[in-house]
Amino acid sequence: MKAMRAALYARVSTTGHGQDVGLQIDELRQVADQRGWQVAEEYVDAGVSGAKTTRPALDRMLVDAREGRIDVVAVWKLDRLARSVSHLLELADSLNAWGVGLVSVRDAHVDTTTPAGRFTLQILGAVAELERSLIRERVVAGVRRAQAAGKHCGRPRVELDLRPAVAMLDQGHGLKTTAKALGVSRATLRRRLTEAGAWPRPEGVQKGGGEEAA
Repeated sequence: MKAMRAALYARVSTTGHGQDVGLQIDELRQVADQRGWQVAEEYVDAGVSGAKTTRPALDRMLVDAREGRIDVVAVWKLDRLARSVSHLLELADSLNAWGVGLVSVRDAHVDTTTPAGRFTLQILGAVAELERSLIRERVVAGVRRAQAAGKHCGRPRVELDLRPAVAMLDQGHGLKTTAKALGVSRATLRRRLTEAGAWPRPEGVQKGGGEEAA
């Protein structure tokens, strides 16, 4: 049976300070030897934050995975590969689509080359989706409480002095031209004027016509 071609991926956020990427690589080599894998290549991102979804070695490894040069990706721990569950699941889905497995040496049962390992990753995905749903619910509930208390939610309200707008409209300028001169959208200006009781303008005062005045 042909040996699986393994990509060994290691990462540390900072070099020195007690972090040694060599420790990760040594253990990954041992696991590859124990499992009879052929090490296709070692990919190392040294001094690169895991929060970055784009990294030199990671990007190169993904290209090799997509082009069929490797059969399994081995990492020391999942946080070496991704810092967020969403990024981890995105990577796992891509590898799975390319027929490439994912194995974490220090995270028990994370081995997508086995049914149990794939199930574990599915659980992680379900937990992440639940967390996103709970966050959305908390945000919506918070907004509703704030609105009930009379607080403004959403984009900061643009401060607008309506006196120049009223003066321009009284001089016969249309709403579109006036809004452009004040640096706001026509919809915003119309809303503020309406709120202030200054729109629509009284007959005989609003001289602009057609779309320009509307």
